[in-house]
Amino acid sequence: MLIAQGDARDSRLDRNLAFALAAVAGGLNAAAFHEVGFFSANMTGNVSALSSLLAMGQWRQGLGYLAIVLSFIIGSLVSTLAINSGLRRRIGTIYARVILIEAALLAALGLARMALDRSAGVPMLIVGLAFLMGQQNAIVTHISNARVRTTHVSGMATDIGIGLARMLDILRGKADPAEHGEIMTRLSLHTGTVLSFLLGGIAGVLAWRIVGDLCFVIAGLVLAAVAASSMQRAAQIILRNDPLD
Repeated sequence: MLIAQGDARDSRLDRNLAFALAAVAGGLNAAAFHEVGFFSANMTGNVSALSSLLAMGQWRQGLGYLAIVLSFIIGSLVSTLAINSGLRRRIGTIYARVILIEAALLAALGLARMALDRSAGVPMLIVGLAFLMGQQNAIVTHISNARVRTTHVSGMATDIGIGLARMLDILRGKADPAEHGEIMTRLSLHTGTVLSFLLGGIAGVLAWRIVGDLCFVIAGLVLAAVAASSMQRAAQIILRNDPLD
């Protein structure tokens, strides 16, 4: 899932990556909102809240939302710098390595949250998760040539509407039927991603209600498993192409 890049990826790889990471992102976003009342990945809502607070002169409250947005951007920036550096050095597993770093940071965030006073740890949790969601979104955007998004669903929901409209045009004889396969492939990706985000959110809230902040550690372990699987797959490919004597 995290080795082939851009046009070298097929629809199956995109779906597997999107569904797995969207489920994790949905779980983190919903669990954090259920616990502290803030979204860590919904930058549209956070910017809207920021603008509303600034318009009402509530500058101090607005700083919290500004920190969330900036953290998301910085996470994307750091992730992209790491990926570009790895690609220049021809590290084939760079995407998996960056996901592994995200997993470690997420687990550390969960453990730190468990060790701190619950109210005092709210800013750290939301700002930290925003950084990690920005990091993850940059990874999947880069590796899929922007075909996949996993930390928010606005774009995917729009793409579903566009795909359905194109299918209706085909059914009415107003579009080329040869596009049917491509449209269905995209609809499958986008619909599955939204459903994965939804189901991940349900699982995230249920997990938080059962194990509390340990759910963030569990999510980190899931990401680590995804990264480790891709790194193992890459190692197997290298061994097949360059077997030892």
